[in-house]
Amino acid sequence: MKGLLVRALSKFVSVMRSTSWKITYAMYREQYELNKTFRFNGYYIQFYGPGRIEGGRNSYIGELSTIQSASECVVVIGANCRISHNVRIYTSSAMADSDFSKPPVGTKQGDVKIGDFCWVGANVFINPDVTIGENSVVGANSVVTKNIPPNEIWGGVPAKLIRRKACAAI
Repeated sequence: MKGLLVRALSKFVSVMRSTSWKITYAMYREQYELNKTFRFNGYYIQFYGPGRIEGGRNSYIGELSTIQSASECVVVIGANCRISHNVRIYTSSAMADSDFSKPPVGTKQGDVKIGDFCWVGANVFINPDVTIGENSVVGANSVVTKNIPPNEIWGGVPAKLIRRKACAAI
């Protein structure tokens, strides 16, 4: 009897969590410019900020990911993109060279653009003012601090060119 109650309660909590996130994602669709085929793969995906967020057709973002778009900034995710789980994309960040003891602290701000057919691996951090060219890959656990050209594979902290994709030579 106790096991039955635990399973029923677990099912109820699961349904409530799923419903809560479906409502949150529906609100994101109203607030931001997301193609009707843009997918939220999992829970705990956060979109926030007064700027614009555009999600392309047939693209998805994975569980635990966050996109922040500051005022007058935009995050663009192209068509057919794969954004894995626990990815962070920010359009505004404190400048590391600032003297944090003396306000105001300097900030870096800029758009983030991810071209069509890109793959961003798990646990990637994308800094403000970065463009990732179409058909490029960012390896898991990378920190992207500068633009990535099309058809390249990058990885590391900070992310660096690993190689050009074989398809780019054709």
